[in-house]
Amino acid sequence: MSRPPGSLPPQLSPAAAAGRLRRAAGFLARALPLCRAHAVEFYTGGLWERLVAPPAAAVLQELRAAGPLALRRPLAEGGGAAAALWEDDDMFSNVFCENSKKLINVHLFALAAKYYSLSSLGVCTPLEDVLEALRGDNQGTTGIKTDEFMNTKKSHEVQVMSELVDNIANYCGIKQVIDIGSGKGYLSSFLSMQYNLKVYGIDSSNTNTSGAHERNRKLKKHWKAYQSRGRANLKSQRLEKANDRPVESEVKCKAIIEKPLNNDSSLQSQDQVTVQDLVPSCGFTEIAASETSKQTEVDLVAWTQSDESKLSEEVLAILNVLPADAVEVFSSSQCNCGELCEEEKAQRKMASLKAKASKSSESNLYFPLTSCITAETELSDIITDLEDCMMVGLHTCGDLAANTLRIFTAKPEIKAVCSVGCCYHLLSEQFENQEECPEEVWGFPMCQYLKDEGWCCGRNARMSACLALERVAVGQMLPTESLFYRAVLQVIIEEIYGVTKSDRHVGKIFSKSSSFIDYVRKSLKKLELDDSKLPDSCIMDYYEKYKHRMNELEAFNMLKVVLAPCIELLILLDRLCYLKEQDNIAWSGLVKLFDPVKSPRCYAVIALKKQSCF
Repeated sequence: MSRPPGSLPPQLSPAAAAGRLRRAAGFLARALPLCRAHAVEFYTGGLWERLVAPPAAAVLQELRAAGPLALRRPLAEGGGAAAALWEDDDMFSNVFCENSKKLINVHLFALAAKYYSLSSLGVCTPLEDVLEALRGDNQGTTGIKTDEFMNTKKSHEVQVMSELVDNIANYCGIKQVIDIGSGKGYLSSFLSMQYNLKVYGIDSSNTNTSGAHERNRKLKKHWKAYQSRGRANLKSQRLEKANDRPVESEVKCKAIIEKPLNNDSSLQSQDQVTVQDLVPSCGFTEIAASETSKQTEVDLVAWTQSDESKLSEEVLAILNVLPADAVEVFSSSQCNCGELCEEEKAQRKMASLKAKASKSSESNLYFPLTSCITAETELSDIITDLEDCMMVGLHTCGDLAANTLRIFTAKPEIKAVCSVGCCYHLLSEQFENQEECPEEVWGFPMCQYLKDEGWCCGRNARMSACLALERVAVGQMLPTESLFYRAVLQVIIEEIYGVTKSDRHVGKIFSKSSSFIDYVRKSLKKLELDDSKLPDSCIMDYYEKYKHRMNELEAFNMLKVVLAPCIELLILLDRLCYLKEQDNIAWSGLVKLFDPVKSPRCYAVIALKKQSCF
């Protein structure tokens, strides 16, 4: 199927993307020591003295004045001076000491971190531009709000990403979508029900696949509550209006063809649609099903109360995005068949059509599957009716995001990809342990430049990339006190017990502790260390010794937060450059999809194959 006329937005050339990656890597090569160290070792490893020259108070003051809050805003347009500034390698020597490698200028450090971020480096394509190009002259689809069935964060993510995926699918002329790491199926089920796409949701966890079924059970529960509330309101309205006007004696109903409803394979019951629950037992004005489903069109024409008609429209709008068997069965024995009015006949006609819809074509079903996806996975072994399709992933963890891109480039059936990764700390790194495993497929790096350079972030730095600068900027506090407790505990463990490494972990003891003494004793027991030889006074001596240095730990963690967007930039640019190295890609880019305060991992890697590959 040919693409509609129109062109996608301008994209970074392979050379431009590689150039920005090289510059970002040059800055991070100097800055990453701040993030490669773990807060547990803050005092035992002398991290402040080793890595930062200015006093903690000065660092905090500078970052609060010009750091995270300023970093929320991109650099000013036409900031050619800023670009030229950081193109000069000598500039980095003003940020970090060439000899000691310490951070010496916090102000320039904050500016550099701001420049080498996704929001400022000019590597992202605006979502509005992508949607406008994909839509052409077509109008977007409107439907019910996802916050009826999801929390605020998930609703925001699914609403935005599903619209983008639908537009990409339409642009490429495909109807099949493969959701990698689908979890409980929020995105998958919405793509199927809202946009009539045939979606395979693949997750490695049986628990998550079962959760997809559980989600539909919750939808059914919500629907029952909606029905009960609607009937109660309708009964109240009837009683109020019965005194104001006579009851109409005749109703005319006209039913026009109703196309198949959406269905969801994750619900296996054979229930049919309840007429009385779908349509209140009263007269109707015109009812039109919302545009939520492209396969449903109902037109019932009558004359009666306008507000009751409004309720009916709301009922149908919700029905359109629920599975056909998500409502209770209605038994014909509940009605006196000898006394059917025209309205009830129309309702029965409607129920018959709904029942047929549950047996309709499977072109808009959602199939939750359990399978572990690797770069070598053959999708045709999992999906027997694999056809031209696109791959999507909403917060695919670790290597799964990288493997999604590798499968996309290797399989001719996959025409497009839209992947939002997360959990960077779970990425495997080729050069982290300096082990030669040429046959291994690694999550990082992907592009040839970083491979040639032997680039390595390290797990602690990748963990720092998961920090949410935007949330800190709007007031979310860092867990400074809990980190302080853990860092001082490490001093006690090494000095009193002589233990420097352990396979055991303290875990989330801080929230369960009433004081520092309580925290230390609970932690020592969990580490299977004898706390009886450690009196309370000794524990408090350690606390008092380091208490005045807590602001150093706070400042150090703030420096890591400021660097977080730079590390994320490196990881995502690596993926983009990998795509731009492929010969079969027509368009690729990074697109900011979500509000980073609501959803910190908000950037998608998007790519479409060349038309010759269709």
